Amino acid sequence: MAASKPHSYFYRNSLTIVFLILFVVTLVAQAFTGWKENNQEIEDQGGKPLEFAQYLNTGHFISATFENFQSEFLQMGLYVILTVSLRQIGSAESKSLDEPEEVDREPQATKDAPWPVKQGGWILYLYSQSLSLIFIILFFASWALHFYGSWLDHNDKQLLMHKPTDTALQFIGEPTFWFETFQNWQSEFLSIIAIVFFTIYLRQKGSPQSKPVDAPHMETGE
Repeated sequence: MAASKPHSYFYRNSLTIVFLILFVVTLVAQAFTGWKENNQEIEDQGGKPLEFAQYLNTGHFISATFENFQSEFLQMGLYVILTVSLRQIGSAESKSLDEPEEVDREPQATKDAPWPVKQGGWILYLYSQSLSLIFIILFFASWALHFYGSWLDHNDKQLLMHKPTDTALQFIGEPTFWFETFQNWQSEFLSIIAIVFFTIYLRQKGSPQSKPVDAPHMETGE
């Protein structure tokens, strides 16, 4: 048999690279359009517009950026944790209702196993929970930065309107921050419902997120 052709670096990492490019492009676009919108609000209140570099340090930019980040990390963290024990019959996103899954087997310290598996003990335990842990850490870090940015932006607007600023403790009781938070969380939960439910009846040939096209609707898992 002929030797398989070696894959290029891009082919081996194309999913990450393409989404990283999309992330950078849309983040830059968000920053630019947010800068324009914020300056328009400032000028409407009689203030002096900001330079683009100055805008990147404002609460307006920090809040808008991490408002989205924290909801995404919450979504993925809960998804990773809840799919351990919860099921949805017929969904490509669910484990089998009864049959044992490869992901549930006990780790073995084989030659090619990751270093924490070979170490064992508490290091192995942490590693076995590391995917959900990193999403939890990123969620709380993003939530804190969203709160910080939203508080700064709120006080900037208060100053423009010649009103007193609020402390962080006062602001956390205001509905604005929680409105921003919950509107993002509910959209993330809806997207999970959509992917879990639609994969029961709909297919995408070639996608690992879909069951095979000819799979029965009530066949659970990929």
